[in-house]
Amino acid sequence: MAKVKAAIIGSGNIGTDLMIKMIKYPQNMELVAVVGIDENSEGLAMARARGVATTHEGLEGLQKLDCYKDIRIVFDATSAYAHKVHDAALRADGIRVVDLTPAAIGPFTIPPVNMRAHLDQANVNMVTCGGQATIPMVAAVSRVAKVHYAEIVASVSSRSAGPGTRANIDEFTRTTSRAIEEVGGATKGKAIIILNPAEPPMIMRDTVFTLSEDADEEAIRRSVGEMVAEVQKYVPGYRLKQDVQFERFGDNNRLKIPGMGEFTGIKTSIFLEVEGAGDYLPSYSGNLDIMTAAAKATGELIAEGIAA
Repeated sequence: MAKVKAAIIGSGNIGTDLMIKMIKYPQNMELVAVVGIDENSEGLAMARARGVATTHEGLEGLQKLDCYKDIRIVFDATSAYAHKVHDAALRADGIRVVDLTPAAIGPFTIPPVNMRAHLDQANVNMVTCGGQATIPMVAAVSRVAKVHYAEIVASVSSRSAGPGTRANIDEFTRTTSRAIEEVGGATKGKAIIILNPAEPPMIMRDTVFTLSEDADEEAIRRSVGEMVAEVQKYVPGYRLKQDVQFERFGDNNRLKIPGMGEFTGIKTSIFLEVEGAGDYLPSYSGNLDIMTAAAKATGELIAEGIAA
């Protein structure tokens, strides 16, 4: 079966790590082009060294390449602002788009939760690194008990946050909060990101708090464990940092949620660590690794459908 031809727009950290994964672990796609805006970027140099066509003239440069007419999938690893322009042009040319920015034009896609639900869409959005790491946990609790409120705190090394990530901080919090509700199943979601300047750099750590209807603790613990195993299929360095913690609130000790009133039920606290695979980026950059791994997994399924 012929592989589906694909391209990457963005030659920064995320785009380059995705490129290495696509070349190192080929399945249904063939990477034929990498696009950047800096002719001397390391990402474009690495692509050229691996025989992949490149351009430093952005989307217009990609459209000029001979291979453009054969490209069926494009991964956009630029910025939320730039993606809006890219998406319109690529859709017009009948090309499927996997969006690694927080633009959220297409439906949110979290592989172990809803990856197959949107494979026929022209554009799918990979939410954010924090969303990819934490929303599976919110969803794991949601399939056991109704989640009224979910809050996630994503702590990443400052070194692993490049200019694209820093430019998109506001979009990160808004997009992740929406996805906690739409994909995770929470009535209300909140997201916080922390860029930690510690040296040596820290591995990505995530904390997930959910406030749900009363439920069996063992059922929640089991659901979380099963979801962790699903994420580990494409991100081996994804793991629980400690046992799932529980706290109960009854009529005699109600918990007040700002904007939502008083709450009774069970608070679940989940503590995660995400270690990167080290394909291109250092292992502490688990925040970027989980995004590129999720995007590749989604792209492979889209390509499987195209080739069928």
